[in-house]
Amino acid sequence: MVEDAVVEDAVVAEGVSKSFRLYKDRPASLKALVTAGRARYDDFWALRDVSLRVPRGSAYGLVGHNGSGKSTMLRILARIHQPTHGQVTTHGRISALLDLGAGFHPELSGRENVYLNGAILGLSKQQIDRVFDEIVQFSGLHEFIDSPVKIYSSGMYVRLGFAVAVHVDPEILIIDEVISVGDMEFQRRCLEHIYALRRQGVTVLLVSHSLQLVQTMCDRAAWLDHGRLLAEGAALDVTRQYIDHVHDQQAASEGVSTEHTGTGEVTITDVEFLDGAATPTAVATTGEPLVVRIHFRASGQIEEPVFGLGIQTEGGVDLSGPNTRLAGVSTGTVMGDGYVDYRIERLPLMPGTVVFTVGIFDQHVLHQFDYLDQAFELHVRPGAGPEHEGLVDLGGTWVAPAGAKRESAR
Repeated sequence: MVEDAVVEDAVVAEGVSKSFRLYKDRPASLKALVTAGRARYDDFWALRDVSLRVPRGSAYGLVGHNGSGKSTMLRILARIHQPTHGQVTTHGRISALLDLGAGFHPELSGRENVYLNGAILGLSKQQIDRVFDEIVQFSGLHEFIDSPVKIYSSGMYVRLGFAVAVHVDPEILIIDEVISVGDMEFQRRCLEHIYALRRQGVTVLLVSHSLQLVQTMCDRAAWLDHGRLLAEGAALDVTRQYIDHVHDQQAASEGVSTEHTGTGEVTITDVEFLDGAATPTAVATTGEPLVVRIHFRASGQIEEPVFGLGIQTEGGVDLSGPNTRLAGVSTGTVMGDGYVDYRIERLPLMPGTVVFTVGIFDQHVLHQFDYLDQAFELHVRPGAGPEHEGLVDLGGTWVAPAGAKRESAR
């Protein structure tokens, strides 16, 4: 107990590398092996010299493109794979949900698989008995718990697997992308339960392509690319670096320029998103305040410049195009460094990702000083109010006709 009290890191990976053999013309039979001789192969390095530390009780995210080594790293941390080089140290009971249906026997029922998985994780039958009803309730599979899991859909697999993983008293919970297979309601319950586990001191390691999830849930993150660690630190900083990298790649491959265009008398030096507490953020919340702050630099005295925004979905749907001229706002004479704010008292955008274009023009909106096309990205998460469909929450209310009565069935 004394030793545990001084342990600050739940997981430590030091210089971890992992190679796999990729066989060429692998013999299909014993005879072919004898006649062809030794099989030829190449070494594929999925990870190269990756070191990271996961503080106890924190949430840690791994981001990167497909094939970057994220899942391999989780499997090594979960002790499923052994590193080719380097070492991993963990402190605490590990529960992992990595592959869809991993550890489930298709011929056994859901009930039998719950006990099988619990036993694999080191729990006694009595311990599983105590949490069995909670597992079934969380999974929502009451009607199918005694049916063989081979008839389960992919979503049912995930629901049962996740329910087992989070109810076996884990100290370290390792989760791959599989949560995204479930429906929206189940995903919400999963996230709420993970937050509850965090409040209990459970360490969470997460791989997700949802950068919004990593930014909102994780304290720290690591960015892997082709098996190498490119960045590690605060989750917001790491995901921003990764987003910038992806944007640069897309711009290069699609021939789209994200460079400044315009004559340059006034230039955009930065764009910030601020929450209701005036704190910079990359994640806004539906129904809460948001400020879009445009920082600029004027090389001389510029009369009444017009500042404007273009807001689109990731799919290119135009959402809004406000500017200071349309709003009747005088910007006066600007010179040197400064900023203007576009304040939204209640953000109407629904959860998702939106892209901002920013421009500065002369007072007649005929001359372009500076323009950055689709250069800034904002993630929007759901607020505390009721859920709505579509792209925006209009904030309207429903009122039933006065005196309307429901006819009783005859």
